[in-house]
Amino acid sequence: MAGAAWRTPGRGRVRKPGGRPGRPDPTAARALGPAVRGGLPAVRPQPGPQRHGQLRAGARKGPQRIGAALEALRDATAALARLPGERRHPHRVTPVAGDGRTATGAALSATARRAARARNWAAVGACARDILKLNRKNPEGWFLAGLAEKGSGRPRKAVDAFTRALALDSDRYDAAIELAWLYWSLAHHREAKELLERHEAQLANSPLYLELAAETWSRLGLHARAWPLYRKAHELQPEIEKFQAGLAACSVLLGKVAEARQLYLGLLRKHPQHQRNHYELARLQRAMDDAHIAQMKGVLAATNLPPEKNIFLYYAIAKELEDLGEWDESFHYYALGGDAAAGETRKAGYSVAQDVALIDRIIEVCGPGWLAEPAALTRRHGSAGTPLFIVGLPRTGTTLTERIVASHSQVESADETFFLQMAIRRVSGVQGREDISPRMIESAAREDIGRVADAYLDAVAYRLRGKPWFIDKYPFNFLYLGFIARAFPAARIIHLRRHPMDACFAMYKQSFFRFAYTLDDLASYYVAYDRLSRHWRAQLGDRIIEVAYESLVAEPEKQIRGLLDRLGLGFEQACLDFHLNEAPSATASAVQVREKAHTRSVARWRKFEKQLQPLQARLAAAGIEI
Repeated sequence: MAGAAWRTPGRGRVRKPGGRPGRPDPTAARALGPAVRGGLPAVRPQPGPQRHGQLRAGARKGPQRIGAALEALRDATAALARLPGERRHPHRVTPVAGDGRTATGAALSATARRAARARNWAAVGACARDILKLNRKNPEGWFLAGLAEKGSGRPRKAVDAFTRALALDSDRYDAAIELAWLYWSLAHHREAKELLERHEAQLANSPLYLELAAETWSRLGLHARAWPLYRKAHELQPEIEKFQAGLAACSVLLGKVAEARQLYLGLLRKHPQHQRNHYELARLQRAMDDAHIAQMKGVLAATNLPPEKNIFLYYAIAKELEDLGEWDESFHYYALGGDAAAGETRKAGYSVAQDVALIDRIIEVCGPGWLAEPAALTRRHGSAGTPLFIVGLPRTGTTLTERIVASHSQVESADETFFLQMAIRRVSGVQGREDISPRMIESAAREDIGRVADAYLDAVAYRLRGKPWFIDKYPFNFLYLGFIARAFPAARIIHLRRHPMDACFAMYKQSFFRFAYTLDDLASYYVAYDRLSRHWRAQLGDRIIEVAYESLVAEPEKQIRGLLDRLGLGFEQACLDFHLNEAPSATASAVQVREKAHTRSVARWRKFEKQLQPLQARLAAAGIEI
């Protein structure tokens, strides 16, 4: 996603004992002395039948000196390795009594950890190899090897190393949490969840691994499990901004808006020019005055950065100006943000023609003949119920509809997942940098459709608790309705529709969608989307339940009753009171879904009709009714 190109710098570094935040502990550094810089040549073990405790010929002797050095190294290693409040042994080196290898291993471990903080992965790997030469069963050596492989971009080798460390010492929660994060990154979600559950209780005093475990829970989509860990990490080290920002972001997803606001305000007091935090704060509530706008404009003036570095501020200023009804100036800043973001995506090689080509190929591949082929047999994976897919363009009411239906007692939500897309990609066997491509669609369509169903259900199962129905609300699954229809013959499909101009402008105002940064790209994408929608409607007919956003917010009870009836579900008051649902929402609508349905956003585009005229003309020329 283009957002990665302008992500702002990190929010702080984990405190080391002693000294200023982010600096090595001077006491530990003095204790290590030349041992860290040059090793311990006087006690370097030699090959051959040498007995424990012997030194090579010519080495300086003196057990008192060795013992003192060993004690100093132990203290230094602990000081360098631990965060405040951690237990003393999370990174211990396996001792080999009497021959100096413990001291050497401790020095190597301390050196490796300093190198890791400097992201010098080659040095970390070298230290790990030296430790393992001393003792192949040293869990610290394997742990450091895992850090080196992870940092060097070799996740599968890192998995092997962390697995070995954990096998040698089952109390190594650091290895377990690193391994869980890697399992998530490799799409082994169930294994990641199991590791987190098994080792979470060990993390009470480890801010660093509390935060990494919390991030992994969030990546798994289980934000309620992440929040208490973020909170504990922040409580243990409130000065670390990364922990505070993680807690703030997770609080938003859980509807803890007031708490999130205070956390972001605190972050901005520390760093008033942090653009991402201004952006997150602006999203939390409607602006009532221009105080925050003035502050953000002041940041733009003071920093004088190029446009691509100001994208978050442009969108934040535009949003608050829109809140205040300053339509022309608001659009000016939306355009600044969109143009800058579009420039970044073009540098990365993106063209909207790629997305249009994908849609056109889907229409060709998933035609009447292919759709008429036998559907997959109904499948059950563990506790998974029958899937209910909610699709549509982003910002068209998909999250609102998900909250309504998920409030029913017979339904649970898996939230937004990429699992269907991942299943299609995996079954296709096609490799590529793209998340999905025409070749992947073509190849997957030739395979047994049951493989797609199995891969999807296996991936989503860890999020489910066993209710009869579960929701997957990834809007872009509208691309894959043909695969859904054949892979899940009992599944329900809800397609949200919204007035074309409102739908387009709502996407244009966000920093998330690469096809929506310019009005021209947006028009091209919407025309292709409309073409695909008409294709699915013609081929799948009543398999698709279409819901109009405008009707849903204007007559919520009537529309909710009708929708539940079409799904075969009885009406429940909780569905009308969806805004009371406390479940997490990991979408751009995370704040809005805590409100009752409203019509404030209907025909919003009219406030910007002059600026949106080129978009309107493109859609009208394509035969789309405005």
